[in-house]
Amino acid sequence: MPRSRGLRIAIGVVLIFGGILGFLPILGFWMIPIGLLVLSYEFALVRRHRRRLVVWWERRRRPN
Repeated sequence: MPRSRGLRIAIGVVLIFGGILGFLPILGFWMIPIGLLVLSYEFALVRRHRRRLVVWWERRRRPN
């Protein structure tokens, strides 16, 4: 991850936009979650959802 906040935001937005064009060659829908992950380090709303997902995933993986 780049240290520059502006560069991280730009990379996240480009990844999401590229994911929207996922039907084209090379670009893919896999880019959307990666873009959201990059943006989650900058924006509280997205960060909150990432944390909830991590907590949910860890609870699911834990044996009863």
